[in-house]
Amino acid sequence: MKWRVILEPDPETGDYAVWCPELPGCTSAGETQQEALENIREAIELYLQPDPIELPPDAIALEVSV
Repeated sequence: MKWRVILEPDPETGDYAVWCPELPGCTSAGETQQEALENIREAIELYLQPDPIELPPDAIALEVSV
């Protein structure tokens, strides 16, 4: 799956910030462009991992397509 990311240089530190507009709060950084891109890949993977949820015994978990 492909995601758009925005890579921005920090003029003060020379590092790079990177974020994914479609995934609110999914951000990362790196000392180089390559490191920042590697880090955002990992951040996106972690962001997309489902959180375990505890449901009451009578609850039903389902999936829907949008």
